[in-house]
Order: sequence, then C-alpha cells, then structure tokens
Amino acid sequence: MTDPVTPRNSTMAVAASALRAQQARMRVIAENIANAESTAPVEGGDPYRRRVPVFETRTIDGASGVELARVREDQGDFRLDYEPGHPAADEDGYVRRPNVNSLIESMDMREAQRAYEANLNVIETARAMDQRILELLRK
Repeated sequence: MTDPVTPRNSTMAVAASALRAQQARMRVIAENIANAESTAPVEGGDPYRRRVPVFETRTIDGASGVELARVREDQGDFRLDYEPGHPAADEDGYVRRPNVNSLIESMDMREAQRAYEANLNVIETARAMDQRILELLRK
C-alpha cells in the first residue's frame, strides 16, 4: 500500500527548494543593484561584473526540485559614462561602469518575489489540506 502522505511531503519539499532558490536569486540581484554604480576597485581594473544565478534540478522524494548550482558572471560589455573629471576616468574621459541595468534587476527582483510568494502559497495550501484531512479522520 502506498503512503498517501508522501506526495504532499514531496510537494512541500519541492516548494521549499524553490523558496531557497528564489531567496538565493534575490540575494544575487540585491548585490547587483548595490554595485550598479560602482567603479573599479583598483586603477585600470574592471568594475563590478553583473552576476547571474544558475539553477539546476535535483530529485527530492521522487520529484524534481531546484537548487542554486552556481553564480556566473555576465560577460556583457561594461557601460561607458563620459565623466572627464571623475577620478576613475580614462585618458579619454570615460568611466567604466558595471554591466548592470537597474531596471532589469528591479524586474528580476519582482519576478523572484512573485515566484517566492507562489511557492509559499503551495506550502500553505498543502498544510491546510493536511489539517483538513486530520479533521475528517477525527470525525
């Protein structure tokens, strides 16, 4: 006989893995936003490079969950701002800024928040179903 609780436990485990993944994603996005206007820490060096979370699936109680596999650097071009008086400006007056677009990061953050909320709702619904089953079994 199959244990009827296992699918709900799997559902909750998968949703919990997604919560952790979205939380990690939000941390990476927050780091990108915090460094969006920074310059190179050393003269002639590169400024902050946008980071992108990479996820992969993993099996949890026979179901596919998700986890943060690594964080890679976006190899896109740096932004050049013409600021000849800036201490980090090159000989042509350009300051190299991170390849971070704050608008895109803000949209990514909102998407991550919504995904987090959706998975939280999955867990809350599974708990409510468990409670309802227990109430029915008591009768």
